[in-house]
Amino acid sequence: MVSSKKQPAPLTISITQEAVEHVKSFASEAGKPDSHIRVSVKGGGCSGLTYSLDLVDEPKPDDKVITEHGLSIFVDKKSYVFLAGTQLEYSGGLNGKGFVFNNPNAKTSCGCGTSFSV
Repeated sequence: MVSSKKQPAPLTISITQEAVEHVKSFASEAGKPDSHIRVSVKGGGCSGLTYSLDLVDEPKPDDKVITEHGLSIFVDKKSYVFLAGTQLEYSGGLNGKGFVFNNPNAKTSCGCGTSFSV
């Protein structure tokens, strides 16, 4: 028997290999080849909350640290609540958006994909 019950989102944040390659490329271009990324959620944007990505060298004391494909992702506890289960991808090409957050917690999002609500 197959359950039709929706499975809860995994309690982690993941990043695709392609997104890692782009982060490393941007970090090298910025003269920070050993950087990692801080992912956070801030108030603002047209849907209420907005995603933020920053190149950083080390985590803050209370950050959750997730390492995947040789890149560490640092997330503060407040943002982690909104981001658990999110997969960070990179969309290139003619219609590409750059970094894309596939967030199962987002109830609505704006057209540009950088802001959401829960």
